[in-house]
Amino acid sequence: MKKRFLIYGLTGIIMETLWTGLNSLVYGNMSLMTHTSLWMIVIYGLMVFNEPVFKVFKPKPFYIRGIIYMLVIFSAEYLSGHILKSLNICPWDYSDLSHNINGLVLPAYAPLWFCAGLFYERLFFYLKKTK
Repeated sequence: MKKRFLIYGLTGIIMETLWTGLNSLVYGNMSLMTHTSLWMIVIYGLMVFNEPVFKVFKPKPFYIRGIIYMLVIFSAEYLSGHILKSLNICPWDYSDLSHNINGLVLPAYAPLWFCAGLFYERLFFYLKKTK
């Protein structure tokens, strides 16, 4: 479990680095500057607790699984953001973007979390197979 926690955490921070780097390109920053926090390794690592969900929903169609994973990720993002914000260490703040939820969740990211959930599901079954 510890090994998978670390794999999920590092995978998440790599995806986030790629996302924020490409996002900076969209805004004309050719240096592809990224923004993340080491807290994100812990937050993405918590995906290890989603493994039972992967097992239960694997027989369902991908779009059902994707929606479920997206909702789980949004919930985790909101909860972890709320905790980190109360400690004044939250690395993200969507307050300046429209349709945010308490500055902690951005519904516009739903397709991203849908895909990330399915990606983590595949990663889980790959890791399980290569054990």
